[in-house]
Formats: sequence, structure tokens, C-alpha cells
Amino acid sequence: MQAALVQARLAGEAGDVPIGAVVLDETGAVIGTGRNVREVDADPTGHAEVVALREAAKARGEWRLSGCTLVVTLEPCTMCAGAVVLSRVDRLVFGAYDDKAGAVGSLWDVVRDRRLNHRPEVLAGVLAEDCAALLDDFFTAQRR
Repeated sequence: MQAALVQARLAGEAGDVPIGAVVLDETGAVIGTGRNVREVDADPTGHAEVVALREAAKARGEWRLSGCTLVVTLEPCTMCAGAVVLSRVDRLVFGAYDDKAGAVGSLWDVVRDRRLNHRPEVLAGVLAEDCAALLDDFFTAQRR
């Protein structure tokens, strides 16, 4: 989670919402990093999870990320939760819950939907206070 927090801080410094993500392979090595780039790249799909999953798939040379773990500072939205399922990662670890758009238990639970062909293991609330504090500080500064 510390590596994801570093990515989140970089996103915030660039003017994007401070959300960061990393993908770890079976050995625990980082094979993909991502941070929100929606503002920087003018890309509505530029969420940290999508960026990290794309980088990991490129590093592996295939879209199936079986055996991998996605670590992200904020509970994924519906788009990102769908990407988690479609990429076949084995585990999803996230920090803060997102009561407004979370799709891993808060509003929806996309990754545990039994109608889908893949359901990753989920570990929620890892360093949640640190992850939430980055977001709180960012949005407090935006309102000034």
C-alpha cells in the first residue's frame, strides 16, 4: 500500500485526485504502477487502477493477470471493478472506502457478483486512514 500511496501523492501534485495503484506479481514484485491521470491526460478512463492494470499487462505481454494482486488507495468504482474482474487478478487490496462511488461493497459489489466468471479475493481497509487523509486534504484545498 505504501507504493500505491506514493503514486497517489504524485497524482495530487499533478492536480489530479490523489489515488494510486500498483500491481504485484506472484513474487510480490511491482509490475505495474498507476495514478489518476484524468485531468493531466484529459482521459475519462485515466483511473489509477486502469493505468496500473494496463502497465502490468504490457509488462507480462498478455491481458490475463492471474496470480497478481492489485493494490489501490481507494475502493474501485464500477469501471475499475469491472477491469479487475476482466483482468483476472487474484486479489484486490484497497485502502479507503468510497461511499459515493464504490463498487466493492459500498454501493455495489461488482467483484463478488456470482454471475461473473471471475471473483478475486478482496482485502479492504488497508491503511484506510492514510488513504482517506490524502483525499480529504486534496478536496479541502480545492474548496479554498
